[in-house]
Amino acid sequence: MSYKSDIEIAREANKKPIQEIGAKIGISNDDLLPYGHDKAKVSQSFINSVQDREDGKLILVTAINPTPAGEGKTTTTVGLGDGLNRIGKNAMICIREASLGPNFGMKGGAAGGGYAQVVPMEEMNLHFTGDFHAITSAHSLLSAMIDNHIYWGNEQEIDIRRVAWRRVVDMNDRALRQITASLGGVSNGFPRETGFDITVASEVMAILCLATDLKDLEKRLGDIIVAYRRDKTPVYCRDIKAEGAMTVLLKDAMQPNLVQTLENNPAFVHGGPFANIAHGCNSVIATKTALKVADYVVTEAGFGADLGAEKFMNIKCRKAGIAPSAVVLVATVRAMKMNGGVAKADLGAENVDAVNAGCANLGRHIENVKSFGVPVVVAINHFVTDTDAEVQAVKDYCASHGVEAVLSRHWELGSEGSAELAEKVVALADSGTANFSPIYPDDMPLFEKIETIAKRIYRADEVLADNKIRNQLREWEDAGYGHLPVCMAKTQYSFSTDPSLRGAPVGHSVPVREVRLSAGAGFIVVVCGEIMTMPGLPRTPAAESIRLNAEGQIEGLF
Repeated sequence: MSYKSDIEIAREANKKPIQEIGAKIGISNDDLLPYGHDKAKVSQSFINSVQDREDGKLILVTAINPTPAGEGKTTTTVGLGDGLNRIGKNAMICIREASLGPNFGMKGGAAGGGYAQVVPMEEMNLHFTGDFHAITSAHSLLSAMIDNHIYWGNEQEIDIRRVAWRRVVDMNDRALRQITASLGGVSNGFPRETGFDITVASEVMAILCLATDLKDLEKRLGDIIVAYRRDKTPVYCRDIKAEGAMTVLLKDAMQPNLVQTLENNPAFVHGGPFANIAHGCNSVIATKTALKVADYVVTEAGFGADLGAEKFMNIKCRKAGIAPSAVVLVATVRAMKMNGGVAKADLGAENVDAVNAGCANLGRHIENVKSFGVPVVVAINHFVTDTDAEVQAVKDYCASHGVEAVLSRHWELGSEGSAELAEKVVALADSGTANFSPIYPDDMPLFEKIETIAKRIYRADEVLADNKIRNQLREWEDAGYGHLPVCMAKTQYSFSTDPSLRGAPVGHSVPVREVRLSAGAGFIVVVCGEIMTMPGLPRTPAAESIRLNAEGQIEGLF
């Protein structure tokens, strides 16, 4: 049986004017700033006007470690949102925007799939409302002002060997990871070594997604440490006097973007920090606004629960003062088989033994999420090749871990296929059993926070860090940054730092290569293993297949 492609389904969508979508959640036309007919930004005045309302219930969608077999976390997020509306609940969705780099590389789009999608799909995965361009521009403005400050006398006495602020571009470009800037003589400044990260790894992105309003945004931007003097004292963005202009560039980008699902239900798509480099959640302002206008808000955290959910709980919830009422953990039979040792080419054949072997990865994530005091339900994202015996094996395994697993067919059937999952989620969220708490306190020493995550979430035996890194953490504690949470930057493919180590490994070590202080965002980035903040394109990038057809439609993006 042949199925329509995601883009074919999206193009057949019966989209409603964005004003009708806004009206569903009480947003008037005056409070919408339309970008065309099917997307709009929500005004700050509306956001301010709903702050005295009670919060709805927050549902987090997370997943097992990603595999080439596919898990469908965003598809499940969208399908669950539609399912909740189908069973009569006032629900909406909050997800991240897509980065251009992975779209033209190998990851593809980030708008869901099948009959559980957010539209307009093409615009969301390309320029959308320009938020990422604004973030890139604000980051670049600060970069330019730092070098300009040094050129015109260096009043702040910046040690040009210790400029910490790198540049960004929203593209996978390995050639820019390490560069030499300001070559060409006296008129071009003082030559120094620097490099580029991808925009979604920018601290400006993290700040925008954690700021509560424009005033908070400007303060956080001012708190960015851009360089150090020869005496190793920090130079802040506010010392360069860049935070005001940066805020101006980000004024519109701070406003959440309203779009719709294929079933015309409201969704905020806003912000997009990487989950293996940054905290991997959509913006605080979008999530908190959604909680004021909907009874149930479904959001997702990037990659597997060891990265996205951990950071959602320990960073976003801690900073925003929010807590999930329930967690949906997404898994597929195909991914269980891959974790059980089956090659991708052989996933179509029934193999219950491999499913049982691969469930160890799922079990580890279940235990980890429960450790935050939040009830869990497993969503088995259905593939047509799944057999009844394989699905039952996952359900039996979950039952042995004290959680229920629900087969969800949202990709094929939309909300009809996710209605059962929606019922289970409502029962779990309304049960009052959630007793959320981060897994470490603010006042725990920074290195102990790293060890807590490595040992409790990754099940590592030890954290390997040389004295230079340990001393740096102690210096930050002495400078008043010891209360910050830590943001672990590691591979998404494994609990370990070795991407080839699937399943539920134990007895491994977590090597810390570098630590970075993101003082504006309010966390310490801990770079582990071979993780990179500027990805490269694969041997055959998706960009080679992307083009406009004779009708002017985009082909090859999905």
